[in-house]
Amino acid sequence: QVQLVESGGGLVQAGDSLTLSCAPSGRILTYHVMGWFRQAPGSEREFVSAVSGGRTYYADSVKGRFTISRDVAKNMVYLQMNILKPEDTAVYYCAATSRMPTMEAVVRAPTYNYWGQGTQVTVSS
Repeated sequence: QVQLVESGGGLVQAGDSLTLSCAPSGRILTYHVMGWFRQAPGSEREFVSAVSGGRTYYADSVKGRFTISRDVAKNMVYLQMNILKPEDTAVYYCAATSRMPTMEAVVRAPTYNYWGQGTQVTVSS
């Protein structure tokens, strides 16, 4: 069974930084795309960032503040989050897919067939 395990969440103040990590456990697959989504209370899960090959994708709300990176050898993905804002508060989910999606599909949750349990990020004002 393939699982993704996130770590690095926590409670921080506005303007602080956090780095999330995601590592696979169980059966190791080749993921063509790895990314991050988030879900705030009462809201739908939304795309944050993804990396596919040498290409990175960001939601407009995090562009310039968040940086995604990937260690292909370890099948790990990281999300460096800077200048955090209260509106970044959410549960952050790691996601991966062994498929080869189109660029348009990278930002859509149904594209991903592997998910982590989520890690809480809370940003106080």
